[in-house]
Amino acid sequence: MRTIYLVPVGKVEQELLVYLSTRIEKILPRLVEIGKTLPDPDYAYNKNRGQYQSDLILVKLQKLGLEEAEKILGVANLDLYIPGLNFVFGQAIIGGRVALIGLSRLKQGFYGLPENKELYYTRALKEALHELGHTFGLSHCGKRECIMHFSNSLADTDYKESGFCKKCWKKIF
Repeated sequence: MRTIYLVPVGKVEQELLVYLSTRIEKILPRLVEIGKTLPDPDYAYNKNRGQYQSDLILVKLQKLGLEEAEKILGVANLDLYIPGLNFVFGQAIIGGRVALIGLSRLKQGFYGLPENKELYYTRALKEALHELGHTFGLSHCGKRECIMHFSNSLADTDYKESGFCKKCWKKIF
């Protein structure tokens, strides 16, 4: 069976990785394995912004090999950006093998609010599915509740369901 590898980038809690792998397997018809951790991506850190440039991390994920993997999803406990945007929750190569999600801005604590583990895990799952959807060739969907709808804010992410609309699902499978 085709396999998606979750690759922790730097320190990522094992419990979250297990949650993501279990949930992704229930939604997508794929096996999900947790791969070896990549070291902290110092090469992608922008000192002036205090953030990590996600496309540089994607390049590193592409070079991992992992020939047995159909898709590779990097999971980083970092604040990510791409040039031209203040931040991104994640990034993927559309129709490619690799994607990345950043966890920092999915946590309530990032905004000075009390932590909410259930909400955080749900947000991480939504972003993981969204970025994996891009690797399966999906672009952004106009339906606000579809996982492939663009998230410009956490309110957008929270509004979405943890799944693909029928139209997007048919494009993947």
